[in-house]
Amino acid sequence: MPIRTVYEAKIEHMQILDEDGNLDKKLAKGTLTDNQVIHLYEQMRICRELDEVAFKLQRSGRMGTYPQNKGQEANAVGSALAMKKGTDWIVPAYRENAALFMHGLPMHYVLVYWMGDERGSKMPDGVNITPLSVPIGTHMLHATGIAWAHKIRKDKDAAVITYFGDGATSEGDFHGAMNFAATQQVPLVFYCQNNQWAISVPRERQMKSETVAQKALAYGIPTMQVDGNDIFAVYKATKEARARAVKGGGPTFIEGVTYRLGDHTTADDARRYRDPKEVEAWVAKDPLIRTRLYLESVGKWDDKKQKTLEEQAKKITAEVVRTAEEIEAPHASDMFDSMYAELPPQLIKQRETMRTSSIGQNPEQAGLKASPERV
Repeated sequence: MPIRTVYEAKIEHMQILDEDGNLDKKLAKGTLTDNQVIHLYEQMRICRELDEVAFKLQRSGRMGTYPQNKGQEANAVGSALAMKKGTDWIVPAYRENAALFMHGLPMHYVLVYWMGDERGSKMPDGVNITPLSVPIGTHMLHATGIAWAHKIRKDKDAAVITYFGDGATSEGDFHGAMNFAATQQVPLVFYCQNNQWAISVPRERQMKSETVAQKALAYGIPTMQVDGNDIFAVYKATKEARARAVKGGGPTFIEGVTYRLGDHTTADDARRYRDPKEVEAWVAKDPLIRTRLYLESVGKWDDKKQKTLEEQAKKITAEVVRTAEEIEAPHASDMFDSMYAELPPQLIKQRETMRTSSIGQNPEQAGLKASPERV
């Protein structure tokens, strides 16, 4: 029998705003207005300020481990603007702070969470955001389930976006979520922030594929790669993916090529495994720098506006820190009260007695069969 080609594919890369602030006007048509660019730039700068302050809080012993968003903010703000606030769901990992704030999460919740207070995971009513997910990749299954629920309920104008890093695509949960989302054609946007490092493991050592985006091809999911430090490209790709999702076209995979300018977390020291020249090269591609250059080039930004923004960012962040640190101390019962809409009887008893009464009533539940000494 003759040999024939049964499958061919290509991965496209999109960049609209380059490192020097130059805009491809043809590709940018119908994307962001200058006022929207200003708004996104402000959100990125405020998020960057929060990052710097959070780092100091951890170093001074006022907060636990914290993962900075520094360098990756364009992925969050560009995609968040493309999604519909109050209708769509955001299922984050832990480097999408600006997207969460844009969709209604009070900023101090993030600090409360990293201070070790689980009330930071209890989202306010009407905020369609799931808690931060530190386990790598597990939340993508939740995102797929939420999107499937939208489809079952026939919510015609609702979609879900989930964020994760390049390292998460090496996890089994990622593949399970992708396969189910594709076969069920759920309205979901898979957004991979490829920041080049899975903690200390570079992308090229954890996978042999030339791109992360091509992994979606195995599941029949439309896919593309964008410059993740370019708010125009991120917005355009996400907007198109959402439109496809709500029209019944199923999931889309977007790889945002970006870089983690800081350490993996405050418990990490990236100087031990990263070449300083590599970091320096990516600093020049900083999304805040290129966005400001663009705004200056079109006469929408200057040093005076920058100074005002810097002062505003510091003021906002100081208030956020104050709110987080002055929140009343948690009660032991809090761990029960935010888990279920209606607490099961056995957990009510545990909350009231502060004892594991359900295990005491049935030792076999915990594999603790009565020993001869206890008879």
